Amino acid sequence: MKRPFSLGLFALLLATDISAQSQQDGLLPCRNNDLEMVAPLHTFSAEQLAAMAADDAALEQFTAEFEEAFAPGQRSGIIIPVVFHIIHNNGPENISDAQIEDAMRVLNLDFNKQNADWQNVRPEFLDIVGDVGVEFRLAKKDPQGNCTRGITRTQSALTNDGTQTMKNLIQWPRNRYLNVWVAASANGAAGYTYRPGAVNNQPTWDGIVLLHTYTGSIGTSSPGRSRTLTHEVGHWINLAHTWGNTNEPAIASNCNDDDGVTDTPNSIGWTVCNLSGVSCGSLDNVENYMDYSYCSKMFTNGQATRMLAALNSGTSQRNQLWSASNLTFTGVELENQLCAAQFESSTRSTCQGSSVTFTDLSYHDVTERTWSFPGAEPSTSTEANPTVVYTETGVFPVTLTVSNGGTTLTSSQTNYINVQSNPGAPTPLEEGFENISSLTSSPWAVVNPDNNNTFTLTTAAAFSGSNSVRILNTANMSGQKDDLISETYDLSSANEAIITYRYAYAQRNTSNDDRLRVYVSNNCGNTWSMRQQLRGINSLNTGGTVTGSFVPTAEQWGFSTVNNISPSFLTSNFRVRFEFESAGGNNVYIDDININGAPVSVGEQLLGSGDALVVVPNPATDAAQAVFNLAEAGQVRMELVDVLGRSIAVLDNGQRAAGTHRIDLPIGGLQSGLYFVRMQQGTKTQVVRFVVK
Repeated sequence: MKRPFSLGLFALLLATDISAQSQQDGLLPCRNNDLEMVAPLHTFSAEQLAAMAADDAALEQFTAEFEEAFAPGQRSGIIIPVVFHIIHNNGPENISDAQIEDAMRVLNLDFNKQNADWQNVRPEFLDIVGDVGVEFRLAKKDPQGNCTRGITRTQSALTNDGTQTMKNLIQWPRNRYLNVWVAASANGAAGYTYRPGAVNNQPTWDGIVLLHTYTGSIGTSSPGRSRTLTHEVGHWINLAHTWGNTNEPAIASNCNDDDGVTDTPNSIGWTVCNLSGVSCGSLDNVENYMDYSYCSKMFTNGQATRMLAALNSGTSQRNQLWSASNLTFTGVELENQLCAAQFESSTRSTCQGSSVTFTDLSYHDVTERTWSFPGAEPSTSTEANPTVVYTETGVFPVTLTVSNGGTTLTSSQTNYINVQSNPGAPTPLEEGFENISSLTSSPWAVVNPDNNNTFTLTTAAAFSGSNSVRILNTANMSGQKDDLISETYDLSSANEAIITYRYAYAQRNTSNDDRLRVYVSNNCGNTWSMRQQLRGINSLNTGGTVTGSFVPTAEQWGFSTVNNISPSFLTSNFRVRFEFESAGGNNVYIDDININGAPVSVGEQLLGSGDALVVVPNPATDAAQAVFNLAEAGQVRMELVDVLGRSIAVLDNGQRAAGTHRIDLPIGGLQSGLYFVRMQQGTKTQVVRFVVK
């Protein structure tokens, strides 16, 4: 029979605690200024629990023998290769290389007693401030022997997960690298890891997860949060908290526990920086990196020796990390050599006349560089971070050539910068995908970061005509996002913007909650604002549950209107973006996208206040409805008006109850052109324009 066993954040329970915790069904809580929560619940057999207890006991025995023979003060000369895995979804969690390098700087200062603040600890502890003498270096070779910065970047929505599922996305061998994952979530914590006795037989668990806002002292983090990695590495090399083997500080019973280190006073632990704290009969070492006080400045000599014991132990292969052969394998002892030309840009899509900044990410030791920017001014540069202005529309390559005076490398990216026209195309737009042969040769851009199934043109189904766009959505695409992005449109002379479209989708099972979102941009796509979300469990589902490949019938198409677009989006470089996030459901289809941005005309004097009246679809071809909402019941008069303000027909003239109402418009008898629906209720008048095509 299996029992649940919890491995708490920041610490691993020792053997006696393993046995006790295995009797509980809950999770062991661990909090750090309310940012830490609990580790994932794992389930083990009795044999697995016994093996973990034995591994931990063996490490403790080795540690005791090592400490007895260790000569204090001798430098270890240990170097640990490190790799940072940045798990991001193109958000702020995609931190810069500079922020990672800063985190390494802080870590090395702390582990080598070089942090400027160690001399400020309470005088009572100055004599025992420990110099661990361990150096951490970013790897220069990956597991395949290729050149690396010691930094990987993986785009995934699992950045918001932060659990083992996220860690499984990428992991380098734990006997060669200390793996550090940085993400938007650390499973509800500032960071977490497991001590070596727990993961001896669980190598995929090994490593450290950090919240990006607790990584280093710059960028998205801050100096006050910069010691989280130091704390986590302490656990990773077998340190407990100062109060012992739990994740709960400030509990009186903690005085009965111990952290296995002779020179750290017994303490109940602190979540505030009380430098005079006495919790177990003696002055507490509140400024210890392994406390929660957030004023940490030191390890003790005893903690340093305990960590060196773990690094000399074979438990979880810690002693293999700093072997001479592994330092050669990971390249950390190599002199910096130029081995890769790389760059990034502030945006991949911009408008004519807009600027783009490029950053040289080449490594290592670039001494000179040359950029080439077709379509931009200047068209060349030798700066590290040049800014150029794109004066032409189109899709352009970018080339960077770097040198260290001996080696020369080049990175050339085709179709790298997409420059849209400004002002954009006129509206209204009616896109039925009938006049294009493929999306790649159309005004629509497709973003497919996972290189899986994405938006493509299809003739399998359409609401009108023969074509629509579709994603062949499969269960293994869960968590992936794909975008369909329009070209720019000129709404600078428009009074309003309304988007309508047709869609079809089915679930594979009733729990599928895929999402279709609509975003708009008023600056050519540099920033986006979500205006609508349809979910698979309710509003997106038009086809029910289909286990095979869903192809909608004529009755299985939905219709949606986006009419909450504020006047700030009425610009000359308006864009719309459809984002589909898969959750394991079935195929999704989109057709008949319409953008109404009719120009202001002589009918402008008819415009009144309010936003409750809309015409859908707009533009209209064969049928349309006026849809309006009444906050309270009353007399309503509604007319159809032409562009000159003349009444064509009275659509309604009577009492209406509060709520939403729909009235059919006589589209069939109208010529192509611009029209208005005017609604009067008491002293309030609303007018909406629409186009008949």
